[in-house]
Amino acid sequence: MELEIATVKAILTEHDLLKEIKTNGTTLNTGVTYDSRVVKPNDMFFCKGNFKPEYLSVAKEKGATAYVSETEYPEGAGMTAVIVTNVTRAMAVLSATYYDFPQNDLYIIGITGTKGKTSSAYFTHAILNQKYPGQVALFSTIDRIVGPKAEDTFKSDLTTPESMNLFHDMRRAVDNGMKYLVMEVSSQAYLRDRVYGLKFDCGIFLNITPDHIGRNEHKDFEDYLHCKLQLMVNSKRCIIDADTDRFEDVFGAAKATTEPDQIYLFSADTEAGGVDFNIQDNEDDLAVNRFTIVDTDNSRGLNITGDYDLNVAGDYNQSNATAAIIAAGLVGANHEDAINPLSEIVIPGRMEHLEIENHGTVFVDYAHNYASLHALLKFLKHQYQNGRVIVVVGSPGDKGISRRAGFGKALSEQADIAYLTTDDPGFEKPEKIIKQIELSIEPNTVEIKEVLDRRDAIQQAIELSGSQDVVVLAGKGEDPYQKIEGVDEPWPTDMGVAKEVKRGLIYGKTNK
Repeated sequence: MELEIATVKAILTEHDLLKEIKTNGTTLNTGVTYDSRVVKPNDMFFCKGNFKPEYLSVAKEKGATAYVSETEYPEGAGMTAVIVTNVTRAMAVLSATYYDFPQNDLYIIGITGTKGKTSSAYFTHAILNQKYPGQVALFSTIDRIVGPKAEDTFKSDLTTPESMNLFHDMRRAVDNGMKYLVMEVSSQAYLRDRVYGLKFDCGIFLNITPDHIGRNEHKDFEDYLHCKLQLMVNSKRCIIDADTDRFEDVFGAAKATTEPDQIYLFSADTEAGGVDFNIQDNEDDLAVNRFTIVDTDNSRGLNITGDYDLNVAGDYNQSNATAAIIAAGLVGANHEDAINPLSEIVIPGRMEHLEIENHGTVFVDYAHNYASLHALLKFLKHQYQNGRVIVVVGSPGDKGISRRAGFGKALSEQADIAYLTTDDPGFEKPEKIIKQIELSIEPNTVEIKEVLDRRDAIQQAIELSGSQDVVVLAGKGEDPYQKIEGVDEPWPTDMGVAKEVKRGLIYGKTNK
């Protein structure tokens, strides 16, 4: 693959991004990167993000012959300088060009929402992989699947990767025979131009509640909502949970660019009118999550109505699964295709549980904002009416500042005991983060325990629990590390720690 300077000029001009090109005679580049540590000779280097001029010096020393930036740097003297109005947008369109527009060879389903994106993505992937084995890629918060081989599945570092990585992985997926792509689309993906210029064949909007508001993120809720709505604006077909807050805004965004007969609405309110499908909750407990999709005489040829058993607890997951079923239905899957995948699916870090004798049940879930934690605790509170709900939770540093107040609110409403602890503190002091959560807890609603060491907090919570109690380890899910001052410190996962505690309890009992 290569990128000719003449092509660079044409593409940037087409998108109204080019200011000027100062050439050193370079006519093409054989590689693209934004990481100076991996530069190879004849690469084009993008000066983006937390860029420092010394990174350009390193890139030049390693053989980069061109750079893309919003300003000219003396460190790039002797290189071709491509000066643009917006470097992240330029990187998106040039990455797509460099990787030969792999999106054109994929049917892309994008999923957004404050909660449920990962679950819905896994549900959609499972159904389509049943219908079209070995042809369905997945870009999720947890895993990225770009092919049928073991080496084609790896852990994700971002919900939606940087545009260059996104198009790189799309190209790899296409080269591996993938024809469909299911991907989560975060608000940050639009805020940071990671999906700039990308059109989706189908966009799913699950829900919206305040999140990702704070420094380095969205300035306020309206900005957060605006970024979420861009998926609707950039999708050929739209699927919307009609129960979402700000539904009229979501529906309006979809109608702005999508024909009405390509917009599909569903609701868990069986009395709701004006929707295409209703969800009938038949049974939802820890053993069985059974629901029926009911056609409101507007299915438009989709053969998806009928009963489903979902192998993931929580009535809120019925909506996530319905969105997935509709999306899969739009590319040929039917009711029969979805039955087995949904009844067997396991999502890492989502409602995983561990029974511990005399200490109730431990749940590990990625619930990482008010909406998801509230829904999870409300469901478990209903299931465990004779026991206490004990929650271990923290909040990441450097981002998601608004989540801290949300955690405090959810704990006040649903928890009996809360262990406030560390969760990816980054460059912030974890004790400061804990205090911010605690300030949002209503007085006398929940017993608060501050334990900075997450391993100790998990152990104390489990040891405190009785046979009727439930312990919820929230926030990290399957994350195998703690982000501390710029370093990813290895972490055995919350479930790994819970299993260690269980072994200790059993060993201690057998030796009494």
